[in-house]
Amino acid sequence: MYIEVIPNRTSPPAILLRESKRVDGKVVKTTLLNLSPLGLELAQQVKMLLNGGQVVMPGDPAFVDPEAEFQLLRSLPHGAVAAVLGMIEKLEIDKLIGVADKQQRKLILAMIVQRILAPGAKLAGARGLNQATADSSLAIELGLDKVDEDDLYEAMDALLPRQDKIEKALAKRHLEDGTLVMYDLTSVWMTGEQCPLAKRGHSRDGKPGTLQIEFGLLCDKEGRPVAVEVFDGNSSDPSTVASQVNKIKNRFGLTKIILVGDRGMLTEARIQEDLKPNGLDWISCLRAPAIKQLAEEKSLQMDLFDKLDLFTITSPDYPGERLVACRNQLLATKRAKVREELLASAEIKLKKAQEATSRPKRALKGVEAITRRLTRILDGSKMNKHFMLEIKADGFTFERDAESIRDEAALDGVYIIRSSVKEEVLNEAELVGSYKNLSRVERAFRTIKTVDLKVRPVYHRLEKRVRSHVFLCMLAYYVEWHMKEALADMLFIDAIDQPMRTNPVAPAEVSDAAKRKAATLKSPDGLPLHSFQTLLKDLATLNRQVISFRGKSFVKYSKPTKLQEKAFHLLGLTLPVPRTAAHENFARH
Repeated sequence: MYIEVIPNRTSPPAILLRESKRVDGKVVKTTLLNLSPLGLELAQQVKMLLNGGQVVMPGDPAFVDPEAEFQLLRSLPHGAVAAVLGMIEKLEIDKLIGVADKQQRKLILAMIVQRILAPGAKLAGARGLNQATADSSLAIELGLDKVDEDDLYEAMDALLPRQDKIEKALAKRHLEDGTLVMYDLTSVWMTGEQCPLAKRGHSRDGKPGTLQIEFGLLCDKEGRPVAVEVFDGNSSDPSTVASQVNKIKNRFGLTKIILVGDRGMLTEARIQEDLKPNGLDWISCLRAPAIKQLAEEKSLQMDLFDKLDLFTITSPDYPGERLVACRNQLLATKRAKVREELLASAEIKLKKAQEATSRPKRALKGVEAITRRLTRILDGSKMNKHFMLEIKADGFTFERDAESIRDEAALDGVYIIRSSVKEEVLNEAELVGSYKNLSRVERAFRTIKTVDLKVRPVYHRLEKRVRSHVFLCMLAYYVEWHMKEALADMLFIDAIDQPMRTNPVAPAEVSDAAKRKAATLKSPDGLPLHSFQTLLKDLATLNRQVISFRGKSFVKYSKPTKLQEKAFHLLGLTLPVPRTAAHENFARH
């Protein structure tokens, strides 16, 4: 016997108790009873009885509320953790780290993930790695529990001796003889006064007078980090070049590379003392006084810029080198505007100083006092070279130096690339483009320092901890670089691998893909675009849930959205799936 429910148009369905038999090879149904008056709910209970079940009504001691049996014990953000750990596994960071102690190796991986997802102090990081207080599934995925900040410090101490081998492995992956290597230096302010590396120097953070450290970053031509080194906070840019040359030659075993550095880094002294003796080529840029001298010597013919944006010149002061002169008209216009604003501002301040020399009370008097005031005014705007002053004991006069202004304006927007690289290796446009790719190192600094990884401020006091902290941030950026490159279609960025512009001096043109993104705010498949951080937040909503049902616990992941599915697909990773047979059985029921 069985119960059959037969739809009845707009009327309630017919519920029949039936029996079926096979007669002469055909199935014949016989209706035994019309159960329609009982309604569907009671009919279902009858059906359970026919199938050998037991019906328990509310109020019966054997009755159990299904909601009481089904409990969500815990739910933790998981998708972002799975994405970062998956990329770490693809990049074989675990093998690169190579720390013998398995627990310390896990802690190092955990700190890299935390630096990408939620950068913060080690105390907060330790709290997130205890399963009882975890704010994500990271501790569970790595099998960590009962972690304190001392454990993290010990793991950092174990990582630092491995830095040389790790960087050497990264260089083997991404560098080869004949390739470009980009190098730049930045500063990071410190908290506290105990670290021996902390010194007062030129602050790139806009915090003059604070203690700081400096660190230099070596990247391949795409801006992928390969090595990092921490220096005292008062180190000058050129003084760090020798250690990088030694690193490239002796540690990485590269004999012929092209080092790209800015004009403040690759000075004449460094070229003559560090690069040439080691057989390294370079790409850099001349300083303004050197450009002015070339123009005065007529080695740089300014009238050529009427027809060309860039051209090669020669000078006996730079034997065997290539000098590619460039002029950016937009930069020239901007520079002229800024200079005029600074001149006008300086004039207003000078007029106020003039008024101070003739006021009735506490007048500004004396050559020395007036000179100090004028120096303070003009040095701040760097316009002292453009004013002619006549200072007396009871006052002063000033006027613009028209000739000085005219000479400087003639060189507005002009820069000259200096290189030892031969024409057959890089043509003019490629040479200029290679120098401009230093912006990729600057982008790395912005990411490491402020945007995502937040290396600053540095709270560590021990030198080895500071070095290890900066190295951890570099490894985190290495992972993030690859993630951003893979996820470029979903982000408000273009992929790094873009064709080099035919004219690198002309204003950069926005790619068609970038225009579409800006206009639609969507990816080609219609999904909303994200920044890297907002995409990670979206991925984090893919939760790892622990569920209890009838006394048994199971792990279940929330259903991924289309956006999350695409992100994992672009990263080349498998979406989180149930891991136990028990969960599979639970899902089927």
